[in-house]
Amino acid sequence: MVFSSEVFLFLFLPLFLALYYLTPDRAKSYVILAGSYAFYAWWRVDFLGLLILTTGFAYGVGQQIDRHRHRRAGKVWLWVGVIGCLGVLGIFKYLNFFLDSFAALLGTDAEGLGIHWRLILPIGISFYVFQALSYLIDVWRGDARANARLVDFAAFIALFPQLIAGPILRYKDLEDQFRSRTHSAEMFADGMARFLIGLAKKVILADAVAPLADLAFGNSGEVGLALAWAGAIAYMLQLYFDFSGYSDMAIGLGKMMGFTFVENFRFPYVSRSITEFWRRWHISLSKWLRDYLYISLGGNRRGRLRTYGNLMTVMVLGGLWHGANWTFVLWGLWHGGLLAVERATGHDRRASGLPWALPVTLLAVLIGWVMFRAEDMTQGFEIYAAMLGANGLWGDPILWLEVTRESLVLTAVAALVCWAEPRFGVLRFDRTPDHPSADGTAAVPVAQAAVSVGVIVLGAVSVMKLAEQSFSPFLYFQF
Repeated sequence: MVFSSEVFLFLFLPLFLALYYLTPDRAKSYVILAGSYAFYAWWRVDFLGLLILTTGFAYGVGQQIDRHRHRRAGKVWLWVGVIGCLGVLGIFKYLNFFLDSFAALLGTDAEGLGIHWRLILPIGISFYVFQALSYLIDVWRGDARANARLVDFAAFIALFPQLIAGPILRYKDLEDQFRSRTHSAEMFADGMARFLIGLAKKVILADAVAPLADLAFGNSGEVGLALAWAGAIAYMLQLYFDFSGYSDMAIGLGKMMGFTFVENFRFPYVSRSITEFWRRWHISLSKWLRDYLYISLGGNRRGRLRTYGNLMTVMVLGGLWHGANWTFVLWGLWHGGLLAVERATGHDRRASGLPWALPVTLLAVLIGWVMFRAEDMTQGFEIYAAMLGANGLWGDPILWLEVTRESLVLTAVAALVCWAEPRFGVLRFDRTPDHPSADGTAAVPVAQAAVSVGVIVLGAVSVMKLAEQSFSPFLYFQF
């Protein structure tokens, strides 16, 4: 089940919210848990068992870590928890990759080794395993309490708004909200508006530019320079609006349930350095890697060379977190190398005053996204070659017959929205006496009404688009 589907919008969500608000506060976690398990089981019932087992394992180990936290046994339990969670992730996400890589070294494939099966990747496993890991580490560090009700912890791990594609939540940030949170008409309306904006990003923009990206990457050996660049830019925009749209919808759904989730995007395509880009892109993952991996490796406390090595290691592992493919390893190396260069040269500190910093950063990000999107390294390097003119300016002219005017126009519109979003995003249309307007007056009802009408129109257009298009899952479902 996906947010951008009629089943979710007109069946699951209304029924869930009705039951949720009719339930006393003390029992709301049971409704969240049941609804989240139903949401996940809509995909595959059998993998719901893995989610439940992972939850029970993390909860039980967390209790033991807390009980022995100041003794050696506590650290032993921490390692049991970390190895157990990473073991689940490693088997289901990476075993196929390791077998294929080992077979390739021997000049054959998995079937040549007598392996005639493939493990299915459980949807959302990267997100709920990372949330379980952060809980165990936070309990060990004393940053989270282990005295939560099992139902609250299980509801946290399975919380359906962010279960499939984030943002990555931490129990220490939500434990007080599970004990007590505010439900109000204003918060619900804000959440609904945020959800509709995210739906519009996905349906109107991301899905509209996807065909251009698919055309370029699907014909990587035949595209010319123009279509290779157009396809790469289209994917750059598609990924942003698809993923940030999901995050907006998740944050909006959380608000409708009284939760405040962390922001996951902050206008990443205005970044003037790769360091700044990672402060703005997939923020919950960036902070997770920093707090639980980079700092654990020593951070920048053990000399310059160790710092650069830690940056490279973190980004390579961050790349592998996205998928079991050598393309993600190269993508991680690219970003890790750029971060190390910026740290060594101090570029990030002075980038704001450099007029060329923005286009150079966008180009570097775009180059990385090509390998991120490619199905394998061969396809990625074919696109790079085409972007350098290896197939001429136009490539196979037959391909241009598949390029629609709508996809070109909406790609341009998506780029325009990227440019305008940070400029309009800083405006406060919900000004109150606590947030006065520039002239010192209170909120302007006309402006509020205009924004509300605009959001409703976006929602209506998105629903109409849903009715006419085929199923289109969010890109980050594959991670």
